[in-house]
Amino acid sequence: MTVKVLITSYLEPEFVEQIRQVDTRLEVVYEPSLIAKPRYNADHKGLAFTRSAAQEARWQALLADADIIFDFDQTHLDDLPELAGNAKWLQTTSSGVARFIEENRYDQRMPHTVFTNAAGIHAQPLAEFCIMVMTIFNKGLLSLLEDQKRRHWERYAGTDLSNKTLVVVGLGKVGQEVARLARQFRMKTIGVKRSIEGLDARELNVDQLYAPDALHSVLPRADYLVLIAPHTDESENMMGEKEFALMPKGSVLVNIGRGALVDEPALIDALERGHLLGAGLDVFQTEPLPQDSPFWDMPNVIVSPHSASTTDNENRLITELFCENLKLFLAAEPLINAI
Repeated sequence: MTVKVLITSYLEPEFVEQIRQVDTRLEVVYEPSLIAKPRYNADHKGLAFTRSAAQEARWQALLADADIIFDFDQTHLDDLPELAGNAKWLQTTSSGVARFIEENRYDQRMPHTVFTNAAGIHAQPLAEFCIMVMTIFNKGLLSLLEDQKRRHWERYAGTDLSNKTLVVVGLGKVGQEVARLARQFRMKTIGVKRSIEGLDARELNVDQLYAPDALHSVLPRADYLVLIAPHTDESENMMGEKEFALMPKGSVLVNIGRGALVDEPALIDALERGHLLGAGLDVFQTEPLPQDSPFWDMPNVIVSPHSASTTDNENRLITELFCENLKLFLAAEPLINAI
């Protein structure tokens, strides 16, 4: 029995070979000339490009023949279910893809295909980004850089992360890693998770654990608030004028979840009034962030172009996950990170 694997986004040759070595039953197809060239390390969308008619025919034939697909085909997001009708499993390179699958009805149009995501792969870089943002604000780094430009010497007192309270909304693998690192800085940690029944807070790296309906009661304790919840109907605009008002004066928001979690005009108002000390934002309601967005010019905002999760280790880690899942697939066992 031959199992045909099609890789649809750029992957380094050594990782392609690593996939081929998993099992002799695998026929791994990787044709770089038919996929987008990466713009940076671990870029899974790539530069815009056009296939010739012959290349497109070849590509569609590969899609139709594939048993397993590595990553969404960015050139056929609309009609992939129809072109890849033989696919039994699709491994994505992102974590937050459930809403995309639902909105595009992939679950209905590909009822016999299992989807797995890359949950956990991005936990460390995202957690490091959160610690970086918190440290930048508690050490006054932005002001320091401005003083350095002006050659201005003025001593000051910063603060420590120790004894500060971090509230993490969304306590999956990323949220747990954020909390774990925060505890190394002796921070108090509070987690908000959609389902908490039967869970032990300490095993999730938090001191206290609450359901979403308790958010308003924990916001007044949040010196730092990290959002890493998925975008759902319930989470959309979960942070608005009322919620920001509940946060302590001088607190900091970090959003690494989805831009839709935040009412951006309300956030801008809270920042301009000085109620919030600052914000570190990796995600926005509109991406790329429009040129006329106030966030660009705000001295207390760190703008990150949805890149906090991406590092030069990403493809290695995703390949390792994919190889483990290949072994499970061939053994007819449940796959890791099935959506």
